[in-house]
Amino acid sequence: MSSTFDGNLKISIFGQSHSGGIGVVVDGLPAGEKIDMDALAAFLARRAPGQNAWSTPRKEADLPEFLGGLVDDTTCGSPLAALIRNTNARSGDYENLRDVPRPGHADYTAQIKYRGHQDVAGGGHFSGRLTAPLCVAGGICLQILRRRGIEIGAHLSRIGTVADAPFDPVNLTAAALRAPGAKPFPVLDDAAGERMRAEIQSARAELDSVGGEIECAAIGVPAGLGDPMFDGMENRVARIAFAIPAVKGVEFGAGFGVSSMRGSVNNDPYYMDGGRVQTRTNHAGGILGGITSGMPLIFRTAIKPTPSIARVQQSVSLSRKANAELEIRGRHDPCIAPRAVPCVESALAIALTDALLERNEI
Repeated sequence: MSSTFDGNLKISIFGQSHSGGIGVVVDGLPAGEKIDMDALAAFLARRAPGQNAWSTPRKEADLPEFLGGLVDDTTCGSPLAALIRNTNARSGDYENLRDVPRPGHADYTAQIKYRGHQDVAGGGHFSGRLTAPLCVAGGICLQILRRRGIEIGAHLSRIGTVADAPFDPVNLTAAALRAPGAKPFPVLDDAAGERMRAEIQSARAELDSVGGEIECAAIGVPAGLGDPMFDGMENRVARIAFAIPAVKGVEFGAGFGVSSMRGSVNNDPYYMDGGRVQTRTNHAGGILGGITSGMPLIFRTAIKPTPSIARVQQSVSLSRKANAELEIRGRHDPCIAPRAVPCVESALAIALTDALLERNEI
């Protein structure tokens, strides 16, 4: 399996949803970076399951055990290794999925690729549970970036048909970025958040699930990070964002909206502001030619509805080579998006840390 991000940072994710544990190895972190363990625990808690009515009832503390890479909570230059133990698994809920795959899930494709040897319990290595170690790496990168004046935050920009207010793409502040993450439900407009929660509860009541969108941004990003063609900042961010299992789309700035614009509207006019080059709009999302412009870096991810739903679904029996009905057991989120918000922040933090290491700015 290709579960390693191999850049200036090297990040390897291991484990399965119901194995003894899951974890991450991060190589390339600079030595001497103090890690605030309380802040890291609070960040991981935003992703952890079993905390509210809109997530799975499976409860896991998700507190990492650091096996190496830290001395007195400070990076020492050696690879950082963290383990999160799985303590609340119910593997028996999933055994039938080896024969009757879930629509919308990786059960069938994994069966073909790994010839039946894959771990089906809880989705195995394809589970969203593997975003917990991703958030360990991302949470550490967030702290490193904040010390260098770079602030990252995200919010639920949409659940189903309900939209939140957007980030200000030009005059974005650290306070605005931090605000959603400090709330139990990460939105800018709390009234919209109430309607989103109602949408989630409606889907749950109908034995269904609902998707969403997450808007993520960074400020304080210096101009000049990234490269054209295959190693642009969009490429780096998207590569890590697509490691989040539910992500099905990524767009930067105005995204697909640029297709309906004219150049005179889409182009972001330059102006001088106290010796700094700024733009009056930010349809580019802070990236031009794969290189950061110094404006807020803004992107959105599309999160699919949870494929494991309580309704009877149409599938096939692989052993009998016949059509079959599937009724899924187990514990699942009616909407993945709220818990994915810190995962998307982690993706951007890792990409920016990787780019800064390339320029020896960390």
